[in-house]
Amino acid sequence: QVQLVESGGGSVQAGGSLRLSCVASGYTYTTRCMGWFRQAPGKEREMVATIYTGGGVTFYADSVKGRFTISRGNTANRVHLQMNNLKPDDTAMYYCAARESYYADCGGVNLSGVGMDYWGEGTLVTISS
Repeated sequence: QVQLVESGGGSVQAGGSLRLSCVASGYTYTTRCMGWFRQAPGKEREMVATIYTGGGVTFYADSVKGRFTISRGNTANRVHLQMNNLKPDDTAMYYCAARESYYADCGGVNLSGVGMDYWGEGTLVTISS
């Protein structure tokens, strides 16, 4: 069973930066699709960014392109989300997610996160104007 633990959330003013981290455990460290999703109060969960930790292929939601960067850590069980130029609309609970390792990419994961198999408990990001 894969466990995911997020860290790095917090409160910053608009224009500021935060770096989220996700550490996965409970499995042999293999490459897999991992990603960040977020859910704001009263809204549905949405994809922020995904990465296949094997080849480094990334995908970003239009709303964060040019501001957020997803990256793999030094080991295959870590991913990070660097968030720059944060806006109040970025306020949400951010969740790390992972797919079973037998999938060779992130294809088949939809924008709501269906297709991901494991989820962390989330870390709160609050951006004030």
